[in-house]
Amino acid sequence: MGTECHHADGAHPGLKGPALSHALALAESRCAITQERLTAPRRRVLELLLEANAPQKAYDLIAAFGEHGEPAKPPTVYRALEFLERLGFAHRIESLNAYVPCRMDGKGHRAAFLICDCCGAAEEFEPDFSSQLAAAQQAGYQVSTITLEARGRCAACRES
Repeated sequence: MGTECHHADGAHPGLKGPALSHALALAESRCAITQERLTAPRRRVLELLLEANAPQKAYDLIAAFGEHGEPAKPPTVYRALEFLERLGFAHRIESLNAYVPCRMDGKGHRAAFLICDCCGAAEEFEPDFSSQLAAAQQAGYQVSTITLEARGRCAACRES
């Protein structure tokens, strides 16, 4: 948490217990539909992202990877993150150089994040870019991805 952050830990909880198991089962079924494999390393990285209370840097994931405290080899985690991004299970927040699980049910949407400057939480939402996309199309552009990052203070930090 930031030095000015005074709210209790857990204001932005990650998934635990049945909610975590359900999210991982959904990922497994989406992979089966697309004939992709959610290998053990990919599943572990997704699990770590889903459990986290804030965006995770790759080196945090590397350090936390082993269930018995052993770190992963960096290529293992980076390959897993690349897979999770490609399938829409995770997003990279450029300004933080960190990753979050996709909370909008996967691929095919425009990612936008509200990032708290106090506690570091990132909340995903889907913005309406229809007028901007129409203007881009009129100008002859075919937009493939849009990511919006808005910074400020979350409700928990503003109330503390």
